[in-house]
Amino acid sequence: MSLIQELMNQSAVGGLLNVSSIQRFTPAEIRETIQSLVATEQLELANALGDAGMSLYPHSEDILAITSLLAMMNQDWSLAVELIDELVEIQGSNTPPFTYVMLVRALRCNLDPARALEVARKGLLMYPQQVELLAEKLSLDDFSESMVVTPEQRH
Repeated sequence: MSLIQELMNQSAVGGLLNVSSIQRFTPAEIRETIQSLVATEQLELANALGDAGMSLYPHSEDILAITSLLAMMNQDWSLAVELIDELVEIQGSNTPPFTYVMLVRALRCNLDPARALEVARKGLLMYPQQVELLAEKLSLDDFSESMVVTPEQRH
């Protein structure tokens, strides 16, 4: 039985999400099921499955990636930053450019443009041709320059 069938059976009988029945599925299967749930706009179930996945596999790249995206969809920026930070730590030197882009965006939304710029620069060191990271860096450069107060502006 697929995870989606398992979830539908549980919800049909009015049951809550049962973590013990989910643990026989891999992190990749849980991620794919969450993607399917989001695609069909079953966000409450997707979030519940994300929580279950985090309790079962808190250090899985698949689970961290999908739950950080869920956090961004839910506009829970501090949680998104926390999850993506852990994902970057686990991925280390193999962190893909998309992870850097998502971290920059989460940091911007979490009102931390200085750290967002730092992450964009770090990502560009590894992926100098990555267009989205370059665009984020340029936008953040413009923002940081606009925040600088010159002596003339103070008077």
